[in-house]
Amino acid sequence: MSAPFNYKHLYYFWVVAKEGGISRAADKLDMAVQTVSAQVRELERSLGYALLKPAGRGLVLTDAGLAAMHQADQIFQLGEELPARVRDAVSTPTVRLAVGICDSLPKLVVRRLLQPVVPEPNLRLLCHEGNLDELLGDLALHRLDVVLSDRPAPANPNIKLYSHAMGTSTIAWYGTAALVAAASQDFPQCLAKLPLLLPAAHTAVRDRIDQWFEQRAMRPRIVGEFDDSALLKTFGASGMGVFPAAQWVHDDLLAHYAVQRLGPCEGVTEHFFAIGTEKKVQHPLVQRLLQPML
Repeated sequence: MSAPFNYKHLYYFWVVAKEGGISRAADKLDMAVQTVSAQVRELERSLGYALLKPAGRGLVLTDAGLAAMHQADQIFQLGEELPARVRDAVSTPTVRLAVGICDSLPKLVVRRLLQPVVPEPNLRLLCHEGNLDELLGDLALHRLDVVLSDRPAPANPNIKLYSHAMGTSTIAWYGTAALVAAASQDFPQCLAKLPLLLPAAHTAVRDRIDQWFEQRAMRPRIVGEFDDSALLKTFGASGMGVFPAAQWVHDDLLAHYAVQRLGPCEGVTEHFFAIGTEKKVQHPLVQRLLQPML
């Protein structure tokens, strides 16, 4: 196993690559050319690859050098931001809340679920969207304070997870004015003839919608399936098809997407959960999210 490289050597290489040569880098660093050259050679020795090669009277990056430069750029650009980050942290204390958002959860619902914490002074809200398994992994590693989902956490023998119910919403069918006007007199049978946009098969509400159709012996004409609820609504607003949505955000839905309600999806309910690693919630903002349920 090779010895770990020296970040000071990496910095000298980075300046050489940016300046286009060892002499110019030495001037920039106010160091002797021999010293800078020796530092770069030490980095190459520790990595096991040549990072620079002669080209005419100058030097160019090898393939290994390009890869090293890419990483060095990220490392030292972040380093240059450090003083400002520290200064901002001291001058403006923030209240941090890192939330995992399950990708199957409707975005308008997410905004409503998080509304209780939005007025918090100096709030720094970090939202990370992904599939539930990935988010629960980040939750277990304490990268997230809470995960919002449309289903409770699955049983896990390696970590105890707690699912706090945050609310439920009935589902209704929505579409453009033209689609609603053409279909409203024969609802819900008209749904067998209309183009439909549905959530992807892995979402919790999709199983309930499929059962709803089966109970009515209807075969839907599905023209689109979407992982992302906002994308589903965007295509629905364009007139591509009728789509289901939580009536909990009915007013926002009409305002943002200019669609109309066709009719209820009777018996189908969407559930919302906050998932954490502790039965008794410690984070004050998560407590506020769950206040009606605690």
